[in-house]
Amino acid sequence: MYVNDPIGDMLTRIRNASLRGKSTVSTPASKLRAWVLDVLVDEGYIRSYEKKDSANGQGELVISLKYFEGAPAIRELHRVSKPGRRVYMGVKDIPSVRNGLGVSIVSTPKGVMSDAAARSANVGGEVLCTVF
Repeated sequence: MYVNDPIGDMLTRIRNASLRGKSTVSTPASKLRAWVLDVLVDEGYIRSYEKKDSANGQGELVISLKYFEGAPAIRELHRVSKPGRRVYMGVKDIPSVRNGLGVSIVSTPKGVMSDAAARSANVGGEVLCTVF
């Protein structure tokens, strides 16, 4: 199946699974998706993820979701930069999500990182999504 927006598809799968109370969710594997998941693990929004080989040779990422007292750790998950409208920001313009309680995931020339890491590395880029 062809997906026009793979990051948006992954975020929607995570959002839907966490709202349904699922413990894991799977998504097709890619390097960019894995880099975004690395940031979500580092920031504590998901437990972990692992890559598994599937029958079609693509591979899939199995994501373990995180809950706190029965509520999902991810309350809001929004895609900012979309295929039809890319959103690029300099280091001074990267948004702070909920006064620093959330995180923006930014794709920079130095890799995919959180907004705080991008500010400390003094680099801007494409704002992929916001998480709270």
